[in-house]
Amino acid sequence: MKSVAWYKKQLKHKPVQITRYVVQAMFLLFLLYVGFQFYQFYQHFETLGKTPFVERPSAVEGFLPISALVALKVWLTSGEFDAIHPAGLVLLAFFIGAGFLLRKSFCSWICPVGTAGEMIGWLGRKIFKKNFELPRWLVWLLTPIKYVLLLFFVAMVIQMDIFSAKNFLVDPYNKVSDVKMLLLFLNIGGFTLKFVIVIFILSLFFRNFWCRFLCPYGALIGLGSIFRITKIQRNEDTCTSCEMCTKVCPQRLQVHKIEKVNSLNCSACMSCVEACPVKDTLNMTVANKKVNKWFVPVTFFVLFFVIIGIAKMTGHWDTIISYKEWKELIPDARYIGH
Repeated sequence: MKSVAWYKKQLKHKPVQITRYVVQAMFLLFLLYVGFQFYQFYQHFETLGKTPFVERPSAVEGFLPISALVALKVWLTSGEFDAIHPAGLVLLAFFIGAGFLLRKSFCSWICPVGTAGEMIGWLGRKIFKKNFELPRWLVWLLTPIKYVLLLFFVAMVIQMDIFSAKNFLVDPYNKVSDVKMLLLFLNIGGFTLKFVIVIFILSLFFRNFWCRFLCPYGALIGLGSIFRITKIQRNEDTCTSCEMCTKVCPQRLQVHKIEKVNSLNCSACMSCVEACPVKDTLNMTVANKKVNKWFVPVTFFVLFFVIIGIAKMTGHWDTIISYKEWKELIPDARYIGH
């Protein structure tokens, strides 16, 4: 059991990381609440009104990346904003846009899968006393997988003509895609369950295995880093090569060996900056100008809540699907698309 003094010391020397862990926990709890609320919403229609009606939480649309990707295509090509799952489009568009300036902040601060990955990695360290490292040649082989998956989904959406894309958005299958995802988790088994178990085990041994090698969503957001507007810079003159920065990096980047962290995997978590024992040896920079270590997370969350607020005020957050239509769709959701 660690003492109060230990926690005070951590808060003093690593305020961003302590804040990040708290924010991750809060968002994880919030999303669990959203999931439970959505389950109650579903149950009302599944039981034909025998359970109380609960408002559908629009935030659940954040778990519909394919629908949001098609909606993004329609919006960019025709100017029509998706009214079926508008919150999903708002969130995807924001996360992609934020990636240009703020790198993969979404992944390190609020993504529930990223949070779970870090928790499993922590559990692995408790069990095995460390996280293991993959051989460099294997890292090179595994890294392209998430980009191949991303290319598959993006190509699938791009090849759709605008008429087909619009029809997809109003199709009953897309309308109940959130319900179908819920049913997938409620009835998890077979290949899906085996896949989750395998990823869990791999993540125990190899920290953030899913995020580093398999997540196409994170790969998409990370593409904005190609422009290198925001990056960590290392002062080679003052660096002592203690490797603390590399040891704490959730993405296992070799920070102590490079002058500028330009990797698309960097999630701007600021772990390396706070772990560095030498002042001003590692700094976050924007357009090659040093910024405060709080700049990225604060900017991300200010924009995040402003965008959501604007979406709600302008009617681009809640679905237009009516109670009556949900009543017709949800009881048959498991059969739609089969």
